[in-house]
Amino acid sequence: MALNIYIYFNGNCEEAMNFYKDATGGTIDMIQRYGDAPMGTGDSYKDKILHAVMTIYGTTVMFSDANEKRHVNAGDNFSMALDFKNDEDITKAFEAFSAGGNITMPLQDTFWGAKFGMCTDKFGIGWMFNFDKPKK
Repeated sequence: MALNIYIYFNGNCEEAMNFYKDATGGTIDMIQRYGDAPMGTGDSYKDKILHAVMTIYGTTVMFSDANEKRHVNAGDNFSMALDFKNDEDITKAFEAFSAGGNITMPLQDTFWGAKFGMCTDKFGIGWMFNFDKPKK
């Protein structure tokens, strides 16, 4: 069994996926567009993403543009949690994800022995960043 995260967007899913690919070095594994589906859609939505799969830091994340009749409020009902193995990677990722967004907790050393921070990216998605420092 796997736990996958599915994120819906309001027409800018492909832009978001490319942002996440660039920020993480992840891969876009599959994209299916509304225009490829048998249910049909309007011309303005045929190139929007019906379903897509990415691998981000070894985890499968699924994406979609919400259908034409649905508006979603992204980012207020979940956070994506990323766990890192070193200080360099967490710092690089935090800087990339927070660019153009809002830092809700700066990346900092914590009482539980980790480096941790939180931000909302420029697409309204909440992210948590954690690096458990080696015990001395």
